[in-house]
Amino acid sequence: MLEDIKNYYQVNPNIATSGQPTSEQFQVIKNAGYETVINLALPTSDQALANEAAIVTGLGMPYFNIPVVWEAPKLDDVRWFFSVMEALKERKVWVHCAVNKRVSCFVYLYQKYGLNLSEKDARYPMYNIWQPNEIWQHFIFEVGDFYERQKLAND
Repeated sequence: MLEDIKNYYQVNPNIATSGQPTSEQFQVIKNAGYETVINLALPTSDQALANEAAIVTGLGMPYFNIPVVWEAPKLDDVRWFFSVMEALKERKVWVHCAVNKRVSCFVYLYQKYGLNLSEKDARYPMYNIWQPNEIWQHFIFEVGDFYERQKLAND
């Protein structure tokens, strides 16, 4: 069951997030109709699967790894994530990291600046999972500043 996957959240009909699934849980994800997996964890993250790409692609799902360093997330990481999400917007996408903290922050930013949801709607599930620490708060402000400047430049 999807609910058995660590820190699973259904964000909307096409996006679900979680912590690290087990190799068996990727079959459950596929059986639930998810077509693509995005991993934001490093290969050295807790419980990372050394052969995750092979497991996921072996199930017939495209696999993207955007390794986000926990102590130093970068604007380029989120821009790459936005590009992948935009390319997959018509597909059911499963996004995970080690415990769903990185992912919840990236999904918040995508919902706010990529999908233009309200602040209240964009925050789910981030604030259900954690209150971003100082590093991640700074990152959120940096990304927000970048996309607000982009928006002003395009108006």
